[in-house]
This record gives sequence, structure tokens and C-alpha cells, in this order.
Amino acid sequence: MSPEKSPEPAARSLFSLQRRERLMEQLRAHGSVTVRGLAAELGVSELTIRRDVNILADAGLVSRVHGGATLPSPLDRSASLSRHQANRYAIGMVVPSLDYYWPQVISGARAEAEDQQARIVVRGSSYDAADNRRQVQALLDTQNIDGLIVAPDMRGEAGHELLRWLNALPIPVILAERRSPADIPAHRLEWVATDHAFGAGMAIRHLWQEGHRKIGCLTDSSSPTSSHVVRGWRQAIAALRIPEEESVSEDSARVPAGERTAHFDRVLEMCRDTGTSAMLVHSDTQAVAFVQHCVDRGVDVPGSMAVVGYDDEVAYLAEPAISAVRPPKQYVGRVAVQLVTARLAEGRKRPVHRIQLNPDLIVRESSLGSPRAAADAGLASTT
Repeated sequence: MSPEKSPEPAARSLFSLQRRERLMEQLRAHGSVTVRGLAAELGVSELTIRRDVNILADAGLVSRVHGGATLPSPLDRSASLSRHQANRYAIGMVVPSLDYYWPQVISGARAEAEDQQARIVVRGSSYDAADNRRQVQALLDTQNIDGLIVAPDMRGEAGHELLRWLNALPIPVILAERRSPADIPAHRLEWVATDHAFGAGMAIRHLWQEGHRKIGCLTDSSSPTSSHVVRGWRQAIAALRIPEEESVSEDSARVPAGERTAHFDRVLEMCRDTGTSAMLVHSDTQAVAFVQHCVDRGVDVPGSMAVVGYDDEVAYLAEPAISAVRPPKQYVGRVAVQLVTARLAEGRKRPVHRIQLNPDLIVRESSLGSPRAAADAGLASTT
């Protein structure tokens, strides 16, 4: 009889991941596992299970004991039982900012965690894949984490490698406001994200209903949201038969801070040349700056230039107050926690969930009223 062929590397990796998932499920259900019992159940050698235990222990997910493994716990068992009664799960959360957009996502996650008798452990990171991984690894090394909610940087090979690493972790990983690219086979990753393209389309249709027939888009491609906003803008103007080649579409990502005034002047000049009377601006911090620039240049908002911002973090503070698309940030956090706890409770039998939430459009003064002709409204004076 010819010897059985060994599995291909990808298959071996999948089998090992499935074993470790099973090991973690058994630990969460029973608090401990034995090497002998798990090896018999899975039909592998005890040496294989010991290797799995060692890998999980090095990641801080289990504690080695003679003949098996347990979940990491305080030395005093009564303290461990008391903590377990208070919190069923500990969920790590790594977000790229703690001062814009993400505090509301965290707030929603914490509210849902309280309802689910879970605990959220937050670490701030940056828009950088290497830093994202460091922060996740720090949680794995120092906390007894049952699942993760992450908003990783997915750009370039470093971002793709981070996604592959997250996909291989033996605990549930939920992406918040992120979606894995189609060319990365992250089959285990689940996510909850706002449908930003739909939100952009709502803004464009609102401006069309207000009488605008040339509607531009000003974004910042350094934000992961930007590409979805631009896609939604393109889809909406195509549906409304607004020629894209005659529309203003500008990216502020590479404009130095000291050149923003000149950049906005160029945007207004293009609006004058194309007859553009409305702009969708992401994010709303940029929308506030753009509206202030219009006011400084004598361009009436909304009479000669209607503006809708995106994010609705500070849009209401502008003068005039800016209409804005508002992503359901708290619900992103809530649903992310729901996905983690459902996965922990149901295990592998639960299908992978990938959820999109629709944003709202908050209409304020900056986009109301019929547009006036550009020449009458003051755009001609910007040059």
C-alpha cells in the first residue's frame, strides 16, 4: 500500500486552525481540557495537541497545566468564579483613534457588552498596520481575551498580511467599519460596517431634489471611508445622468496644511467653470473648513454653494450649520459585540456574518434652498 500523501501546506494550516478553534471552544465550555481526551476526540496524536496548547499559551490565550490546559485565571479560584459570574466574556477592541468618530463606536460596544455581561478592553492605535498588530498582540499577551473587535489599516501588503494574521487567530475577530478585500481569502473574518456608498447617494439625491444639477465631491483618500464615499457619489451622479467628466472631484489627502486655502480656491474655481453649485465633502471637519472658506471668499452658503458633510461629528457647529450624513456609530459598536458573543456562544455551527448598516442624512441650513446662478452668487469673484 502506498503511503498516504501528506496534506498541502494550506490544508495543514486549516486543520491546525480548526483544532485550535475546537480547543478554545472546549475550554470556554468546560474551563479545562486534557491532551489525551482532545487527541482522541480529534483523531490526532497527543504530541499534535501539545503543540497546539503551546502555541495558544505563547499567545496568552490558555494556561498550560499537567496533561492539558485551562483558561488563564487568577490563582485564587473563588476570585475567578466571581469574575466569571460578573462577565461572561472579555472582548478586546483596537481602534485607530480615540478622539474622532471612534468614541461613539466604543460607547455603543460598551453599552452592548454591559447588556451581554461582557467586558470591553480598549486600546488606541493608529492608521498603521504594524501598530495595529502590536496593539492586538499586547491584548493577547496581557489580557484573557475571548474575542476581538478591530478596525485595521488594510492598505498595501502590510495591511493584507495583517488581515491574514487576524484571520488565523483562534478566537473570533470582528472588523468594525472595515471589509476584507475580495483578493484576501479571510474566510473566517466577520464584520459590521456602514454602507457609506449608500450614504453618499442619499446626500446626492437630496441635493438634486433641492435643484442642483452639478454636484461635486471633495474627499480625503487617507481615510478608509473615502473610497466608499466616492463610489457612492459616482453611482448617484451616473443614475442622475450628471456627466462625471464635467463634475468636480477632488482629493485633499496630499495637500499640505499650509496650502489648504489655495486648494479650496482651486476647488471654487473649478465649481465656477463647471457650473457646480453643490458639494459633498468628507469628512465633516473638512466640510466645516470648506464652508468657512466660502464665507471668507464671499460665496454664499447655501445660495451659491450648497454643502453636505460626511460623518456628522462637528457639522452642526458650523455657521451655517452643515447638513451631514451620519453613520450609525453606536450601532456599529453594538452589532460588533453581538457578533462576537454570538460566535462564542454558537461556535463553528454559526455561519459567518457580514453586516452593513445604513446611515442617516441630517438636513441643516447648508443645503436648503434653490441654487442661484454662479455669477449672481459670487463664485465668479473667487479668482
